Amino acid sequence: MAAMDVVVRHVGGMAFVGHGPSQHYLVMDGREPGTEEPQRAPGPMEVLLMALGGCTGMDVVSILRKKRVPFTGVELRIHGERAPEHPRRYTAIRVEYVVTGRDLPRKAVEDAARLSFEKYCSVAASLRGGVELAYEVTLQEPPPSGQGAATS
Repeated sequence: MAAMDVVVRHVGGMAFVGHGPSQHYLVMDGREPGTEEPQRAPGPMEVLLMALGGCTGMDVVSILRKKRVPFTGVELRIHGERAPEHPRRYTAIRVEYVVTGRDLPRKAVEDAARLSFEKYCSVAASLRGGVELAYEVTLQEPPPSGQGAATS
């Protein structure tokens, strides 16, 4: 069985810094109740949605590259619904895969999203069972030349 250890350390106020085997650091912050202190970093629940997006997004990019699909951009728009009472966990999360490129093969993009979402993404698998998970795919033509995003 594979294991992973991370350390998350309080650094003042409501801020924490975490790091793990990659030795990269992630700052998280939250609003202290009853104060006007600005939040200076994403909160843990925001980071959870970003982790889902990063995980499934990396899968989709990898699959599309293997299929030689000439996309010019991949963006994940993630919407999380939270319970009104504590612990205010996510009850539903919807992921929209917005893939940009000319004449994209819809089936190949949908297959990549499905494979990631249902089979490969470990974050989605970790959430499944406790959170209603759903996704959709949107194909988008790139803007006119000179205004495009990064290429595959």
